[in-house]
Amino acid sequence: MNRTELRKIIMTILYQVFLYESSNIEYDLEEVIKENIEIDNDFVNDIVKGVLENRNDIDKIANKNLKDWTIDRLGKIDQAILRMGIYELVYTDTPEVVAINEAVELAKEYSDEKVKNMINAVLDKIYHGDNKDEQ
Repeated sequence: MNRTELRKIIMTILYQVFLYESSNIEYDLEEVIKENIEIDNDFVNDIVKGVLENRNDIDKIANKNLKDWTIDRLGKIDQAILRMGIYELVYTDTPEVVAINEAVELAKEYSDEKVKNMINAVLDKIYHGDNKDEQ
């Protein structure tokens, strides 16, 4: 599997987690990951766990860069895509252009045009701004 395919799996895992949490359903993160990918994958584990561990900081960065909106008002899929994009942009060595492009491609496939454009704009603002110092 290439990283683009793995990001779809990560998005799905994050979506499930956010859905479980919003519905007050208990879950085991390791089980949710195993349900979505049969073999242990460091990239998937690192991104999923990184997003969840840094969610408060990621949400602050998102909300600072969202115009007249907050991340919690987005759909769960859109939250997953945006949080993953911000995590990769701010916390990993993924090239910025790749992190943005991958998030936008997921949004093209799973979100509407307005949300795709918003995700692109937020990630672009973060890329050109000074949010990396907020880790």
